[in-house]
Amino acid sequence: MTENQKWMQRDLSVVWHPCTQMKDHETYPLVPIKRGEGVWLYDFDDNKYLDGISSWWVNVFGHANPKINQAVKDQLDQLEHVIMAGFTHEPMIRLSEELVGITRDGLDYCFYADNGSSCIESALKMSMHYWRNVGEPTKNKFVTLTNSYHGETVGAMSVGDAPLYTQSYKSMLFDTFKVTAPDLYEKAEDETEEAYTLKRFAEMEALIHDHHHEIAAVIIEPLVQCAGGMRMHSPLYLTKLRALCDQYNVHIILDEIAVGFGRTGTMFAHEQADMVPDFLCLSKALTGGYLPMSVCMTSKKIYDAFYREYHPESVFLHSHSYTGNALACSAALATLSIFREDDVINNNEQLIQAFAKYTAPLKDHPNVAQVRQTGMITAIEVVKDKATRTPFSWESRIGLKMFDYAMKHGLLIRPLGGIVYFNTPYIVTEEQIKWMVNIATDAIDYALTQV
Repeated sequence: MTENQKWMQRDLSVVWHPCTQMKDHETYPLVPIKRGEGVWLYDFDDNKYLDGISSWWVNVFGHANPKINQAVKDQLDQLEHVIMAGFTHEPMIRLSEELVGITRDGLDYCFYADNGSSCIESALKMSMHYWRNVGEPTKNKFVTLTNSYHGETVGAMSVGDAPLYTQSYKSMLFDTFKVTAPDLYEKAEDETEEAYTLKRFAEMEALIHDHHHEIAAVIIEPLVQCAGGMRMHSPLYLTKLRALCDQYNVHIILDEIAVGFGRTGTMFAHEQADMVPDFLCLSKALTGGYLPMSVCMTSKKIYDAFYREYHPESVFLHSHSYTGNALACSAALATLSIFREDDVINNNEQLIQAFAKYTAPLKDHPNVAQVRQTGMITAIEVVKDKATRTPFSWESRIGLKMFDYAMKHGLLIRPLGGIVYFNTPYIVTEEQIKWMVNIATDAIDYALTQV
């Protein structure tokens, strides 16, 4: 029995894994990872895998990054954690100052939580509670886009619309207004991006006009609906949305948990729309992929609506045990220093061009409906019929077959159904990009022979 097999058996006797049909591991072996270095993960039998998805989009500067490692080690000797109600510490103060400094004017305060879903819950509650505090309690509903995903806690699922994640729990969820997403995959060939976006926006415009008196906020993943299939839309939609919400006094919550910190080509996705949200939700890459932490940033205006003499109905009684964890804050500070000192956003332009170059030939593949890219995120939509864009049914498990082939050839991808995507650490090289695309292409061709 190999070391991998020993660890796999121990795991399967005690662990229930996320987003996993556990019975699949009877056919597709679990992969125990012993260590990471740069873009590579190594198992206990010393096989290596290039982390093409940044381990669920969190790792931006590689595994075991020396600078982030040292920051966490140094902090460990001083303070690991302290309650954040009534207490504070240097790493959290410095991190908050840096986040306020690198975001646009109007994002003035940082509220910390443990992960992306809990950050969304914080923003939803803050928005609704704000309207109560300013005397408009009827503004307590939310608008979301079709095909959206904001996490897997109950509130986050309620404002999502990806049936794969919500269908089984519909009876638990609260009602929301849903507007058709401005997904450019649905744009006609002879239609301009601007015309299509404005057509889609008309639905949002009508809804806000009719129901603004009962709407607290619109929540949206800017530019890319990630878990919904890496579907992409124009920055114009966000620009128009900001003007509309200002007109009708409605908040905007931007979920940049997956798309923040350079993933779309700019530090934050909303920069491309020249707008500022009322709430900005950040997590994943915030700590460089090291420790769980999220932050909900908001304005002084919203903060001031809660700044008053104590009353149990006006105070924001929301907390998480590990809020503002000192180790996580130190990892985040080191991560931000790498962005700053290595000019990462500008340097990523070469990588963005490399992904475009090497995936371009796939546009002619007989089973690829679209190759799309926003910044460092590239997606390849594999379909059963290219002419009609008919997708493969879930029963085909085509994504699992592509994943399995790629892993056997040293590449970690995790397709979303028939959608293969790359969302790599920023230390990937052009040669590695070329290699990844070649393996992914072979994985697509292999899977097509198995369905």
